[in-house]
Amino acid sequence: MGFQHGLSGLNAASTNLDVIGNNIANANTAGFKQSIAQFSDIFANSMEGTDSAQIGIGAKISSIAQQFGQGNITPTSNPLDIAIQSQGFFRMSDNGAVSYSRNGQFHIDDSGFIVDASGANLTGYMADENGDIQAGSIPTNLKFSTADLAPQATTTFDVGFNLDARKVGVATAFSATDPKTYESTTSGTVIDSLGNSHVLSLFFKKSDTVAKTWTAYATIDGKVTTAGLPVGVTIAGNPSQTMVFDDEGVLDDSVTPNATSKLDVEIDFSAIDPLFSGKTPQTVKLDLTAATQFGSAFGVNALTQDGYTSGRMSGFTISADGIILGNYSSGQTKTLGQIVLANFVNPQGLVPIGDGHWAESPASGEPLVGVPKTGNLGSLQSNAIEESNVDLTAELVKMISAQRMYQASAKQIETQDQIIQTITQI
Repeated sequence: MGFQHGLSGLNAASTNLDVIGNNIANANTAGFKQSIAQFSDIFANSMEGTDSAQIGIGAKISSIAQQFGQGNITPTSNPLDIAIQSQGFFRMSDNGAVSYSRNGQFHIDDSGFIVDASGANLTGYMADENGDIQAGSIPTNLKFSTADLAPQATTTFDVGFNLDARKVGVATAFSATDPKTYESTTSGTVIDSLGNSHVLSLFFKKSDTVAKTWTAYATIDGKVTTAGLPVGVTIAGNPSQTMVFDDEGVLDDSVTPNATSKLDVEIDFSAIDPLFSGKTPQTVKLDLTAATQFGSAFGVNALTQDGYTSGRMSGFTISADGIILGNYSSGQTKTLGQIVLANFVNPQGLVPIGDGHWAESPASGEPLVGVPKTGNLGSLQSNAIEESNVDLTAELVKMISAQRMYQASAKQIETQDQIIQTITQI
């Protein structure tokens, strides 16, 4: 029996050294999870039942247990370096063969797909043309679209301002080119259907005959007639819009109901530029409900519009819940997709297949797929990688212990050999 004891000890110690050596070799492998060799004793089967005095016949490696503890998170300068905090695995696809990984070092290939170093595709949910995530569908290979972001024509123009109640109206007819014919003016940008920017100017003229009454005019790109009147622009179907304020300095909706709603400003770009090839006329909702007439200087306190020009992708960000957001030169953002994660009832049942990937097995159970930060799935951190969870110092100590075990088993065989030689020499 002594030889078998020593031989089993050598085999177990050798396998343990292999496990420790593999851990040490992957101490710098991102997303690597260390393993531990688990030992068990060996007893011979007996046809006569158990024997409390039976001596075992050695040891064996019962399993190589993977340890899926969290590795340290290290910041990087690459936005496609993604670390998982807490539970979950990246769901990868290699020509349809699904695997799972904790190594979040990704890059974009020549076709625009997000892949890892082995060429496997990162999977998730793609967004539609409106930037809405197609959740609930089967995860697909995530792909970056580098197409320009289409422009959006302005549909609303909201402006808040105060007209100076102390101003005295003049009897002179309005002319956009003569500042003496109006009291105040402001301007903002509107976008046409082709993404071109235009200047929408608003002019406010106080009535010289009716108290608390103003008239609003609008021009586009300063285009006016020789008399200074707007060309190609109407407000609620009229050349101008009357604004009447109440005793408290806000718009009196009982007198001018149109002025307290969103007015239709119709812009005929063909009247401004006969060669214009975009949509014309274009209707913009002008919201003047925030206008006031107080005894203070004219001032604009809000000015917003919902249009934007076309834009080229200038970068992207990845949020903690896996949403990939494209940033464009026009200052806009658009959702491109969302990364999914997978988890298992028994992660230790996963089968390592190399390149930092695992495959599911009957022991691991079915993958539980979802978006980050849902269920028991962790969150993502962009511009960071998860380091190996190998404690190099601890592994070196284990290696010394395994070496001692190997030496002791070899010594046991040597001692048994000496005993046999003594017996044979009697």
